[in-house]
Amino acid sequence: MRQPCRFLSSFWFRTAKTGSLSGSWWNLQPGERFHAGPSWGMASRGLIDGNLIGFRFTHPCVGQSKTLLACDTVNFSVDVSGRGLYVLPSAVRYFSTSADTRVNDKNFEKVYVHGGINVKPLVAERIDGDVDVVDEEEGPSPRIEVDEDKIHLEESNSKADLNRAQVISPKKHESQVEKDAWRLLENAIVKYCGSPVGTVAANDPADKQPLNYDQVFIRDFVPSALAFLLKGEGEIVRNFLLHTLQLQSWEKTVDCYSPGQGLMPASFKVRTVPLDENKTEEVLDPDFGESAIGRVAPVDSGLWWIILLRAYGKLTGDYALQERVDVQTGIKLIMNLCLSDGFDMFPSLLVTDGSCMIDRRMGIHGHPLEIQALFYSALRCSREILSVNEGSKNLVRAINNRLSALSFHIREYYWVDMKKINEIYRYKTEEYSTNATNKFNIYPEQIPLWLMDWFPENGGYLIGNLQPAHMDFRFFTLGNLWSIVSSLGTPKQNEAILNLIEDKWDDLVGHMPLKICYPALEYDDWRIITGSDPKNTPWSYHNGGSWPTLLWQFTLACIKMGRLDLAQKAVALAEKRLPVEHWPEYYDTRTGKFIGKQARLYQTWTIAGFLTSKMFLENPEMASLLFWEEDYELLEICMCALNKTGRKKCSRGAAKSQILI
Repeated sequence: MRQPCRFLSSFWFRTAKTGSLSGSWWNLQPGERFHAGPSWGMASRGLIDGNLIGFRFTHPCVGQSKTLLACDTVNFSVDVSGRGLYVLPSAVRYFSTSADTRVNDKNFEKVYVHGGINVKPLVAERIDGDVDVVDEEEGPSPRIEVDEDKIHLEESNSKADLNRAQVISPKKHESQVEKDAWRLLENAIVKYCGSPVGTVAANDPADKQPLNYDQVFIRDFVPSALAFLLKGEGEIVRNFLLHTLQLQSWEKTVDCYSPGQGLMPASFKVRTVPLDENKTEEVLDPDFGESAIGRVAPVDSGLWWIILLRAYGKLTGDYALQERVDVQTGIKLIMNLCLSDGFDMFPSLLVTDGSCMIDRRMGIHGHPLEIQALFYSALRCSREILSVNEGSKNLVRAINNRLSALSFHIREYYWVDMKKINEIYRYKTEEYSTNATNKFNIYPEQIPLWLMDWFPENGGYLIGNLQPAHMDFRFFTLGNLWSIVSSLGTPKQNEAILNLIEDKWDDLVGHMPLKICYPALEYDDWRIITGSDPKNTPWSYHNGGSWPTLLWQFTLACIKMGRLDLAQKAVALAEKRLPVEHWPEYYDTRTGKFIGKQARLYQTWTIAGFLTSKMFLENPEMASLLFWEEDYELLEICMCALNKTGRKKCSRGAAKSQILI
């Protein structure tokens, strides 16, 4: 059985790049085949969107993995703006023909090319699609090359590669800085039983007390994983995902108490243990927070794991990994842990202080933006990846409901701009009503004096935390950037966040991108909120320090919003200092001028964040596979029981009104 795909309407097209179809006009009717090099292919379903048509060009292949059949599919977009039809190759993916249902089996990528055939940045959006199965003659799997767009589909005859597609970055001249950075990153690789499984947090040869910096952290490995994936090296990422998944099932106990199933470790270390007869073996020793400072469970680890799992599939085409039973079970355990019922009245995730990148006491307990943005991203990933069957349909329904509620909650109550600040300034308090304006009983006196003078006219951001009678007005960079990447914020809000960063460049970037938060806690606030933490002194470490690893997330957000100029400016700034100063973990002072007083050198995620940012800028079409566009279906889901509560209308319309269409 082979699987040519069908398409809905006739297409006349001509290729714009070199290849077997170059210069030829083709009129494709539904179900009609055309010859493309060594084998026959078919065009699949297309969609007209303005001047663009997105569709798939498919070659049948013989690859089988157990009961799964596959076809090699290359996405194209077609420019029809007055110059005829031009086919542009996009990304590569295998579409499984398994009988098992998956959430995203009925989706494929629609690709837009802005400005004509010579523009590379692509933006992917999900639309519905389907595939039919017909008989086809077996033959060898093809290799398709489109040199000018530097996108290759390579198929191996080995069983291990039958369900994998590899996107290879174009060969380019690497600067000496990049070559040195790659050498350092490769030296940081950790091997387990001879196979790469991650990278250490820091690899400073002069550090005599590495503490836990010689371990593999889940959150720290993400930029390293993306760098390897963009370079075409997927083995280390696949191994990392599977080995950390195995650690998820380990028993976790702190003072005779075990946390819930599904918790991912913060980190792990490869240890050699002795056996009988002078033999040894390697084991993975995970840390679930029982050894961490403050004994805090790493809430963000499971969220990052799911995000990385999706990225692995997007960048390699190895979607079979996501379909494995153990991987599906791991996702369900994480989601069940996050979605479990509690006493909270809000859809945001309630966590303790120090449960994310800011892993020390910094006053972020409650509902910090960073956790909410990662939670929202992990929910969207799970919605794409999870198989829908009798055992998972209730979980998928819960995910959809939480996505809708969480996006409305963050957009409506976390967002501040000049208009919103003025509204809070005039709030009435002690309102007892379901229709109250000041729903969280925020006192206007909470608005800090620095904010009134600091706020630009054309910018805005999502505040750091929201609880009853408390708004944390600090700007937390990771949460705001990931809100852009995941479309947790509206398009208008996402644009305003980057406008604010541009306007306040000296404060948020300064001499080294980017501030982890702004402003720093000082004086009594520092003593009370941090407990006089000597590492989190004002404008140092988590308390207003500058973290170069945030560069890759900033670059990804800028590419999504079409602000390459900001990303290029930040990367150029980092490139001047990081190699000379041996890739520090963080920088101190108000403008990030000094290397952090306790910063490790040769910090791996600093190195990887720089390399990933460079590759994003060189291949923005690859970056477009990693972010999410607005999901309008979520805006239609509302769990408000209006008839039961007696409310006349739902406030969800406020979120819809902010969407740019």
